[in-house]
Amino acid sequence: MPRQITAFSNPLVKHVRDLRDKRHRRESRQFLAEGLRILTEAHETGRTPRLLFFAAASARHPLVERLVAAVEAAGGEAIETTPDILSKLSGKDNPQAVVGVFDEFATPLDTLDRNSAGIWLVAERLRDPGNLGTILRTGDAVGAGGLILIGDCVDPFSVEAVRASMGALFTVPVVRCDWETFLTWLRAGPGTLVGLSLQTEHDYRAPAYPTPTFLLTGNEAQGLPEEYEAACDLLVKLPMLGKADSLNAAVATAVMAYQVLASQRG
Repeated sequence: MPRQITAFSNPLVKHVRDLRDKRHRRESRQFLAEGLRILTEAHETGRTPRLLFFAAASARHPLVERLVAAVEAAGGEAIETTPDILSKLSGKDNPQAVVGVFDEFATPLDTLDRNSAGIWLVAERLRDPGNLGTILRTGDAVGAGGLILIGDCVDPFSVEAVRASMGALFTVPVVRCDWETFLTWLRAGPGTLVGLSLQTEHDYRAPAYPTPTFLLTGNEAQGLPEEYEAACDLLVKLPMLGKADSLNAAVATAVMAYQVLASQRG
């Protein structure tokens, strides 16, 4: 039976609100996800929140009832609260009907089956949580095997990244590692590393992309380091016909991912 929390001073409310802070997330190894769609998708992939906050007005919604039952069956806690507290937890004036607290999870690089998908996404020093979330959504859309984050990337469990992923954080495996570890793993088996770069004349539409292709996107402001480009099997460029010299990192990744998908489908 869900309990009720209506006081802002409740310690649990403070703990959940503090998960918006990176340091607190790291210490507790928990993160926030909000919205009925995202939490339902998480549940369908086997991820159930430890804590579920929901508004009284949504308590009878079939999906909310299903989530409450799943959380309680898994030993978690469902909590009925007020719209004002939900707003405080999510940081939004118009909060979603539900907010969940999940344990962080990780996918080790050596557990990936590179032959399970034709496309893999790799991002190096990605700094914007919106870009990370959008790249995860792209990965889900094209059936990518996973997203491999290289170096000092933005936290994929930040509220902004989780929100931008629209549930893809739960459907696309995310690996975090350094460049040398990734490159050693990649070269131990099949896989073509394709880098997005302005320092090439190879048009992205020209090559045939083999399976599996690892699509490497660099830092939003600086692009890929020279040594990373040198390690790629192929560098490709998106033509820029206007005054802008490049596309947003997430947009460029999406364009390339669909080109790889089209090439592999023949």
